[in-house]
Amino acid sequence: MVAPWLGPLFWNAFSQPPRFTDAVLPVAIATWGNNVKATAAAWEVLTNAGYALDAVETGIRIPEADPQDTSVGYGGFPDRDGRVTLDACIMDEKGNAGSVCFLEDIMHPISVAKRVMQKTPHVMLAGAGALQFALEEGFTKENLLTATAKEALNNWLIKSEYKPIINIERHDTIGLLALDQQTRLAGGCSTSGQAFKMRGRVGDSPVIGAGLFVDGAVGAASCSGLGELTLKTLGCFLLVEEMRRGAGPQKAAEIAIRRIVEKYPAQTEVAQIGFIALDVHGQVGAYSIHPGFNYALAMNGNNAAHEADSLK
Repeated sequence: MVAPWLGPLFWNAFSQPPRFTDAVLPVAIATWGNNVKATAAAWEVLTNAGYALDAVETGIRIPEADPQDTSVGYGGFPDRDGRVTLDACIMDEKGNAGSVCFLEDIMHPISVAKRVMQKTPHVMLAGAGALQFALEEGFTKENLLTATAKEALNNWLIKSEYKPIINIERHDTIGLLALDQQTRLAGGCSTSGQAFKMRGRVGDSPVIGAGLFVDGAVGAASCSGLGELTLKTLGCFLLVEEMRRGAGPQKAAEIAIRRIVEKYPAQTEVAQIGFIALDVHGQVGAYSIHPGFNYALAMNGNNAAHEADSLK
């Protein structure tokens, strides 16, 4: 149950960004403003002296189970063959990580990724192997293709055009970062990937360093948008390394975006990437290539959506 004092969870009612230097632990931040329900769930874990890793898992499970969220878990748009395939990863303050990719029929890939981290000697399990592991761990197979997603696929198949463009739906992959009262950092990322992608396509979300990176001594970063761009630049690793070199989360996010744009100017004319960042002091940052990226932030007793600054 979400703590009632967090107030209404209307993501389109944007408030002014907080003064980041006044942060009081704990903190939870997620990509996309509609994920205020996820940050609220994470915040409840954190304010009950919970562990940041558990808060991340709890928060991400909210959109994964929401059939109205067409980019994560149940309700996620399928590939062009009509199969919903999911990617997720999770990472703790000690550098431990778990990941699954090309996983089908399991609603909560973030929880499977956590089990991979905690119960196997591996970091990533893929496809049939990831599904086998999930079933062995007690997860249940479910049909994740909703009527809405199936209708969207049928409409897309009329022309079958695949053109990654600037995100205008204001929702995509969820990346969630948390800092608990003991200053332990954790992060997670979950997605159904690009709608109507080629079968087998895997983006940045399950790749440590690309869609997510956590360094418990420095900070954490996650992102949303066209995953191929962050795969080719290891954007989240770059962002955290910039924080290690002394940049604050906001400046580090700007540096990471500029690096992508400088390297891929043509692609970034039409493609969106948005970063969120959180350091060990509770300061946060968010920045994107184009306007329209927003984020959910639970901090100092407030839980609200905010617009990120952008390069263009």
